[in-house]
Amino acid sequence: MVAITRSAIIDAPIDAVWRVLRDFNSHHLWHPAVATSEIEGGQPPDQPGCVRRFRLRDGAELREQLIALSDRDFSLTYCILDSPIPLLDYVATVRLRRVTDGGRTFWEWRSTFRTPPGREDELAGMVARDIYEAGFAALGALLGRGGAVRVRGVVAPLVARGEAIDAEAIVVRDHGGPEVLVAEPVRVPPPGPGEVRLRQTAIGVNYLDVYLRSGPNALLRPPATPGVEGAGEVMEVGEGVTHILPGDRVAYACLPVGSYAAVRTMAAQQLVVLPAGIDDETAAGAVLKGLTAEYLLHRTHRVRRGDVVLVHAAAGGVGLLLCQWAKHIGATVIGTVGTPDKARLARDAGCDYPIVAPLADFAPQVKDLTHGHGADVVYDGIGKASFAGSFEALALRGHLVLYGQATGMPDPISHATLAEKSATVTRPVLFHYTAAPEDLRDMARNLFQMIESGALRVSVNQRYSLRQAAEAHRELEARRTTGSTILLP
Repeated sequence: MVAITRSAIIDAPIDAVWRVLRDFNSHHLWHPAVATSEIEGGQPPDQPGCVRRFRLRDGAELREQLIALSDRDFSLTYCILDSPIPLLDYVATVRLRRVTDGGRTFWEWRSTFRTPPGREDELAGMVARDIYEAGFAALGALLGRGGAVRVRGVVAPLVARGEAIDAEAIVVRDHGGPEVLVAEPVRVPPPGPGEVRLRQTAIGVNYLDVYLRSGPNALLRPPATPGVEGAGEVMEVGEGVTHILPGDRVAYACLPVGSYAAVRTMAAQQLVVLPAGIDDETAAGAVLKGLTAEYLLHRTHRVRRGDVVLVHAAAGGVGLLLCQWAKHIGATVIGTVGTPDKARLARDAGCDYPIVAPLADFAPQVKDLTHGHGADVVYDGIGKASFAGSFEALALRGHLVLYGQATGMPDPISHATLAEKSATVTRPVLFHYTAAPEDLRDMARNLFQMIESGALRVSVNQRYSLRQAAEAHRELEARRTTGSTILLP
């Protein structure tokens, strides 16, 4: 049996130290080894018996249970339930004592455990150095700065609530190229009525962000933070917020812009609570694109079994989801892509006929593949460069859905041209479909059920740090990305 004991003096009153430590779910906000944490089953984080599931920064996942907690003795005891690190029968106790000189605190952290033969010194050193001593240093720094610690770009409050805090964000001070995406600290206000303050763990990158960054528009007026999609954990809720609780894992895809930030304060009604089976990175890569696929396939044009569906950019974030979902419904799916590698991705996602061709040449192939019938619906997020071909590829009474314009807005189409095919052309916007909270929740429920059932696979193929937002935009604009791209604060 290995026994480890370490202690330190923390330059802070015992009440302040204990306020942090007695929250069994707080360590991801102050310990440098811990990335994320949640209490299972929604139990209070100071209730003996509660279990915290957390992930270390190296990716290892552990479960620990709170055995005992005493406010009178300033002590708590916990054990490891599950861990890839072989700390067998691990039981640890944290105990605080007052230091009479200067309002400081004596902190003792001790544990006992078994190890595989020959690994006693290695694992004892890891516990002492990487867990206990690193924890002493982090909490000492935390309370030495008045109750805040910087973790992954966030200055996260652990003691005071209802105060503004500092966090890292991307700020656009002038419209332009990717180089205008600059990281700097910003002040994040506490939540007001109907709002929440959210610690973000993953942020979605979308082509919409490129539009808003690059040219004058009413949605992003510098100086401002771009982005419309993210996922994370609720830190605080404002007055009147009842459907969201502190500690909830949530995601969103909405205006106003501001998601390229480690912490943000926003309207609670645009947040959806994440099911346990969907992790934060998947949510950040799926919510905007997945809700887009949901409304395009079920609300703008209701796809039915046997329909012929044409999807442009079929290996992109929205394209891959459209292919999978349309195939699940029973449609025949044709997709356009730029390279053979992207064609393989689209085919793996359910695209029956991936077309690798310039945007001027795909319509004849669609006609050939459908024996002259054409596509019952075309989902076009490209715009000017593809629009004429999209209309040519339409079947009689077909529906051309222009849901984006990566290459610019197409020229107006005349009534006479529409009459040639009794065609319908629409230009829908996601945020009009999600404006009502009940519609948003219904759409999100459909999306999450598809993901959890395995019918939709979300491909998060590019990950960048928040400070690498400019590089993420360069790759997106150069069409070198597939699936979803996310930023990690």
